[in-house]
Amino acid sequence: MSSLRVTAEPLTIHPHPGADALELAQVGLFRAVVAKGAYRSGEYAVYIPEQAVLPSGLIDELGLTGRLAGAEQNRVKAIRLRGELSQGIVCRPRAVAAADLATAHADGTDFANELGITKWVPPVPTSMSGDAEPAPDLLPWVDIENLRRYPDVFAEGEEVVVTEKVHGTCCLFTWLAAADGRVQVSSKGVGAAHLALKEDGRNVYWRAARAFGLPAVAARLAERLGASRVGIFGEVYGQGVQDLTYGADVRRGELGFVVFDLSYDDGTGVVRWLDPEEWLAGELPLAPRLYSGPFSHPTVLALAEGRETLSGRGLHIREGVVVRPRTERPSAELGSSRAIVKVINPAYLTRKGGTEFE
Repeated sequence: MSSLRVTAEPLTIHPHPGADALELAQVGLFRAVVAKGAYRSGEYAVYIPEQAVLPSGLIDELGLTGRLAGAEQNRVKAIRLRGELSQGIVCRPRAVAAADLATAHADGTDFANELGITKWVPPVPTSMSGDAEPAPDLLPWVDIENLRRYPDVFAEGEEVVVTEKVHGTCCLFTWLAAADGRVQVSSKGVGAAHLALKEDGRNVYWRAARAFGLPAVAARLAERLGASRVGIFGEVYGQGVQDLTYGADVRRGELGFVVFDLSYDDGTGVVRWLDPEEWLAGELPLAPRLYSGPFSHPTVLALAEGRETLSGRGLHIREGVVVRPRTERPSAELGSSRAIVKVINPAYLTRKGGTEFE
């Protein structure tokens, strides 16, 4: 999931092709449906992204009572309005009416706390939970931001790698040389709190770590790299995990698993990232690589759509793609040590009966 930031953004207004009383307000590469005449191109407004949970007072103020997602109808979710995809909410709440939104944009002001907006945390099924223990040495994963929100992360023509984003649950695996090869296994949510899950044969993350021999693979890799820690990041998938199954059924023992990232500590505490295809090809299943070449927005946006390739049978829609540079580098646009983004398939966002467990 992306991080939650509620910020002031400049708008570009487009006509709505299917409704005379509506327009499309563009923020980055996102578009949100707004009332016609409410905003003009070049003006600033507050942008509330998907996965935001709004307080009841703000919902009432914005006229959104009964129109948001979730059991409490308070969560922002992508929807289609008169045939056009609307992602996020563009507004000017009373609570920030006195703010200079142009200055707030330049300063990167986050209005989430001021507006009482929080990030939606998906529920955790029993098979993905368990008893946790402190894990200060666990190699962490990061939130990946959306290219549509940050369209300038990559320059046109920069060499990039695009892999398919697999809809499963994120498994964090760390091998520790200082602990005689002891391993730590966690989920994205649990790992964010610097915790690991105690070994349990019922837990899907531990089942994947043992079934695919991650301890032995990581130990061999640590020896090649002279690493003190190795982190393998993968997606566990199948029926019983999420709604997109790729033909696997975890309940019948058909545990699906692919690696999408790889890191190591060179012994100095510095974490470095590696290309899984270069270091793990032939040892572990990898997220499908869809493209390697010069970056362009049309190419990457088109790759996010269509059918999945993981099963080899195109069983259902593709979740989207992950884009990273061919050579790892930091990103000033993201304010991060890594230039890495995702693009989500619009059909995935608006599908019926979808699950979003972490």
